Amino acid sequence: MDSKIRNRVLEMANMILENNTTVRDVAKRIGYSKSTVHKDLREKLPLINEELYEKVCELLAFNKKVRHIRGGQSTKIHYALLKFPPLEFPKKKDLSDHLSNL
Repeated sequence: MDSKIRNRVLEMANMILENNTTVRDVAKRIGYSKSTVHKDLREKLPLINEELYEKVCELLAFNKKVRHIRGGQSTKIHYALLKFPPLEFPKKKDLSDHLSNL
């Protein structure tokens, strides 16, 4: 296996374990597709480091188990933000102009 690919796979595995994150987050940070990250972790990682592979598999299984909960939370937040958009504070320049008019 090419050393570039080997290093990429190890970087992905370490990132997912250190940050306790998802395949989607790793893909976004590294700049590869979710399917590439998943394939690397499932097919190439066991050939490189079996122990690391087992740890990653445990985390992937946990993520799969709780994904319906995470999806529900994301949807709830999305619609709450549509209903109550975040407040926009005046920029520093606009604020000083406003105060000078008082």
